[in-house]
Amino acid sequence: VREFAMSAIMNGVALHGGFVPYGATFLVFMEYARNAVRMAALMRQRVLFVYTHDSIGLGEDGPTHQPIEQIANLRATPHLDTWRPCDTVESAVAWKSSLQRIDGPSALIFSRQNLVHQDRDQAQVEAIAKGGYILSDCDGAPEAIIIATGSEVGIAQDAAAQLTAQGRMVRVVSMPCTEAFERQDAAYQESVLPKSVSARVAVEAAHADYWYKYVGLQGRVVGMTNFGASAPANELFEIYGFTADNVAKQVNELL
Repeated sequence: VREFAMSAIMNGVALHGGFVPYGATFLVFMEYARNAVRMAALMRQRVLFVYTHDSIGLGEDGPTHQPIEQIANLRATPHLDTWRPCDTVESAVAWKSSLQRIDGPSALIFSRQNLVHQDRDQAQVEAIAKGGYILSDCDGAPEAIIIATGSEVGIAQDAAAQLTAQGRMVRVVSMPCTEAFERQDAAYQESVLPKSVSARVAVEAAHADYWYKYVGLQGRVVGMTNFGASAPANELFEIYGFTADNVAKQVNELL
């Protein structure tokens, strides 16, 4: 396993100039490369770290290969943009944004399992680069907001459909890059996550703690607070609560 050497070489290529280096490995093995990733951020080099198999969704390889705290670790690194796209459209925007960024590295995080394509209009496609945007909305002011990333966006959409059928007013926000979202002005952030809506649920198959900055102490996070297990991905998502039924339940309990 040579993730540190790979990442350090990428830093050297970036410092030399003339190339935009990228390299890929399983997300959990970012731990081996951690110092080189930190140095890329410290030096503000344009390096693209591509990480796959991003959650318990990788399945039977079990907890040794299932990332839990790694995404939070990356997001906590200054000058590093961390993207976790939910489909091919967000992936393309994440890649383009990372290539265009010249003042720091980016981490692009992908799932092992197949993900459902999300329908968008042109304005929504353009908003992806802002890091967080309204993927689906209700008619009128929302009474609850579901925030999700990556493979959990589809779950959030299904939960919102259930809640809408129950007469609830629900907005779904896809937030593939929190760093990009936080660079937006206050007016844009308020338009996506209005302070008047306190009933918020975040959904991500990674460590839960990070998301309380967006949902507040009164909100709910459907996330991981322990290591995973060895089982098929669909069984693990059911066991750990990453289902539309559970997300809808969390929203209803807040309302």
